[in-house]
Amino acid sequence: MLLAASLFSASAIAAPQAKNIIFFLGDGMGPTTITAARIYKHGEDGLLNFEKLERTARIKTYSNDFQTTDSAPSMGAYMTGVKINQDGISMKDAQAIDPEKDANGNRTVDKCGENNGYVAPTILELAKAAGRAVGAVTTTELTHATPASTFSHVCHRDAAYTIARQLVPGGAGYNPALKDGVDVLMGGGRHHFTPWDKAANPKGRADGRDLMAELAGQGYYVAGTRAGMMSATPGRKFVGIYSADDHMDYSLERRPEQPTLSEMALKAIELLSKDPDGFFLMVEGGKIDHALHDTNAKNALADTVAFDEAIQASLERMRTIDPGLENTLIVITADHDHTMVLNGYPKRGSKVLDIVHDYATGEPKKDADGKTFTALVFGNGKVRPDVRADVDSATAQGNRYQQEAGVRTVYESHGGGDVKLYAVGAGSAPFKGTMENTRVFHLMKAAAGL
Repeated sequence: MLLAASLFSASAIAAPQAKNIIFFLGDGMGPTTITAARIYKHGEDGLLNFEKLERTARIKTYSNDFQTTDSAPSMGAYMTGVKINQDGISMKDAQAIDPEKDANGNRTVDKCGENNGYVAPTILELAKAAGRAVGAVTTTELTHATPASTFSHVCHRDAAYTIARQLVPGGAGYNPALKDGVDVLMGGGRHHFTPWDKAANPKGRADGRDLMAELAGQGYYVAGTRAGMMSATPGRKFVGIYSADDHMDYSLERRPEQPTLSEMALKAIELLSKDPDGFFLMVEGGKIDHALHDTNAKNALADTVAFDEAIQASLERMRTIDPGLENTLIVITADHDHTMVLNGYPKRGSKVLDIVHDYATGEPKKDADGKTFTALVFGNGKVRPDVRADVDSATAQGNRYQQEAGVRTVYESHGGGDVKLYAVGAGSAPFKGTMENTRVFHLMKAAAGL
């Protein structure tokens, strides 16, 4: 028995390390969202691409101080391995204090203060310290909670102007743990990087800094459009910010000047994979969460499908670079759930975005008040009329239709349930069972030898 245990231990130690890690985060992509997106795209008996991967786990999502988490501490748990308080960006034991407003009314100055928590190193920073290339790609603003938790440390996620300056090598407020800088950055929210202008950039920086120009001065190739991104070649650091003053578009409404998430992920892999020491890349499908907060199921499902397509394209590309993924670990998960549920006994083969129809007659099914209702509804949200009205199939399946909620709130909240994780490649075997979100960091760190 001792010999067998010794051999098993030696085998585990001798397992190949993950020179490369790609961490995919579907923001808000809870189990019901995955199920509904699968039916939306492939039908009940189909599978999304990432559902075909061999390793699966169930992840607990609570934060250090809340039963139902915000995106900042949940992403921070994946990136740092510690539980973080609500709204904190990769800071342990920090109390979130709403950032001060500048003269233009923008929350801009982080009020973390002295002795208020301490920095928790991220896996992106550890990879950078080990000489590997690193990148963060998102369909949200680049300074949003998920991407920020890979490269920044602040007490409140809304201190976006502070987060932005942490990315500029050599500039005031730079995060020195990033060494010579994050190698690839992509997302939206250019206003956090550019100077305030009353007419042209009312949400711009009050300090007058043009961080895009500063990044260019540090050797970055800077792009603002899909065409600019496509023209970038390996050998230089890259930053692409494809929306002036907001997040990027939903996939169903994407303007042609914005790249798809698949295109962004593939370009990031092209640029990062030239580093012989390997790379760490985070890719976020962030608009899933935005649609769910708006109780807008169709855009949530379409963006989940776009996220799945980005994962598949990346897997195929990595298998040409690293056949068998012997040196690459790929992890796909979500930071939290939402309150969307699939209900009402719709018949198999029904459109998941449709109203529910009676199994026997095919006629629209009615609630106790004699009104039609959709198969997808939310536990809470802003659409809860005092008196329900009928909804027809065409309306329910519209791109911007907002499903109804059981409890009226300003906007739909996160859900506190567990989320799913999928993994493949080097070091993926331990991803199984029910795990704390903090455990994911430690497994990635061990797999990469960081």
